[in-house]
Amino acid sequence: MKSHVVYPMLALAWLVLLSAEGQSQSQSRTAKPNRQLTLGPVIGKASQISMDNVQHSAWDGLLRRYVDKSGAVNYKAWNSNAADSATLDRYLATLATASLEMPATSANRKAFWINAYNAVTVKGILQEYPTTSIRNHTSKIGGYNIWKNLLLNVGGRQISLDSIEHKALRPMGDPRIHFAIVCASKGCPRLLNQAYVGENLEAQLDLNARHFFSVAQNFQHDARRRTFKLSAIMDWFGTDFGADQASQLRAIAPFLPTQAAQAAANANSVRVSYLKYSWDLNEQTKKMATQRSPMQRGSQPRGSNKR
Repeated sequence: MKSHVVYPMLALAWLVLLSAEGQSQSQSRTAKPNRQLTLGPVIGKASQISMDNVQHSAWDGLLRRYVDKSGAVNYKAWNSNAADSATLDRYLATLATASLEMPATSANRKAFWINAYNAVTVKGILQEYPTTSIRNHTSKIGGYNIWKNLLLNVGGRQISLDSIEHKALRPMGDPRIHFAIVCASKGCPRLLNQAYVGENLEAQLDLNARHFFSVAQNFQHDARRRTFKLSAIMDWFGTDFGADQASQLRAIAPFLPTQAAQAAANANSVRVSYLKYSWDLNEQTKKMATQRSPMQRGSQPRGSNKR
């Protein structure tokens, strides 16, 4: 996929879409007293920069320290480290400097929003930690809903996780984003332990898509019975991959773990069902945490619509 420059007229349309929900939520949300609901400062236009120029190195360092190769997060250690918690806050403040209107390449814009979604989600979990699931913090009626009420300032606007997913990322037309954004649950794709960056984005998205389908909780192929069992993500967001089963299977075929599975997907020669989704926190167990490398030491879908 090629990177294209996003020009001001299109960016302005995004600005309207992205800001509307955040503004209404900031006026009507209900939450615990003294809870931080808005992340990052409000940055005036004169100080804003293109998403091409936003640096993700601080986020990259945190991911390499606290996330293992399977995507499990050492929330306990991260939450206990005041310096690294402050680093995350500074990174979120860096994201706040991005302009919603200035031209930026499609790759850099996409990488920006993926990193923003994942960083805000991690911050939201750390604010609630210890917890067992993000679903403990997604109230449907009143109360606090992390997907709606935890807002990130970007370009002077307050933007929710819902808006990042459904109004910034999905309209880009790249379904691989569903294997990159992470809702802090075991049923999610892994949280890649490196920041997404424009120059490496294609390889990173393909890498995480292949990993996603290599895990039995996301994909199972019974060649004898000619069946696929797919992650519920493919049920919730199937239309992002294609209008019907045949086109959806062709879209994921390159990422499937065996040639037999790829051939079956391309031929649409299987019956499809969906696996149970785990909302358990994507947390490292004590055993996993002690095995990290030295570099690493130191029933509804996500979002309000489905996930």
